[in-house]
Amino acid sequence: MTTRPVLGVTCCNRAFGEEVAQVVINRYVAAAMKFGDVAALLVPALPDLMSASEVAPRLDGLLLTGSPSNVEPGRYGEADPAAGPFDPGRDAMTFALIEAMTQLKRPIIGVCRGFEEINVAFGGTLARGVADHHAPDGVPLDDVFAFGHEVSLAPGGILARAYGRDRLAVNSVHYQAIGRLGEGLTVEATAPDGLVEAVSARPNGAPVVAVQWHPEWRVDANPDSQTFFALMGRLLRGDHQ
Repeated sequence: MTTRPVLGVTCCNRAFGEEVAQVVINRYVAAAMKFGDVAALLVPALPDLMSASEVAPRLDGLLLTGSPSNVEPGRYGEADPAAGPFDPGRDAMTFALIEAMTQLKRPIIGVCRGFEEINVAFGGTLARGVADHHAPDGVPLDDVFAFGHEVSLAPGGILARAYGRDRLAVNSVHYQAIGRLGEGLTVEATAPDGLVEAVSARPNGAPVVAVQWHPEWRVDANPDSQTFFALMGRLLRGDHQ
């Protein structure tokens, strides 16, 4: 049996009764493993107990997942206590992992919060007040992820090449968005209102691809989402075309 690449998947600190648990929603891990054809290891958001530099060499790639928490605004030079909830442990671990994986020239994939983390790690900012990109509050989860729009894929970009077309229908489940684009990031997709919906980069030769939408949602029924994770699998195998 051929050994599959190992994907690191970031955890969040989440309340579990009176305690705190390391949490990753199954759909992220299952989608990556099934359609990227990779093995996976969960990376706890406990930066006081483990450094990114000691775990990164054991990973062939990194998936930065979505999360109910947001990046602390202080990381991009702003102060907005209302921008929470926050998860400083996740921030510390993921930003260190981005740096460590970049130094090792290994792929980094971002989804929603992960997309925003990558933008901030590259010196960009985040903006709030994008209610048009989220379903109304209080609706069932299915309706949250049914809310969406099309994106335009940048000609010649990594996503346009992967999909073989210039438009894509995506879900839209975010209250934040890119404000100032991070240095060195290339726009891969935009929403009809001009918001950046996907980016790529190649810092130090490390392939970086991130999307604001959620390709992991009901991936079994969505060939386009399967294409995203298949692209991730190819990147982990060294296909950086």
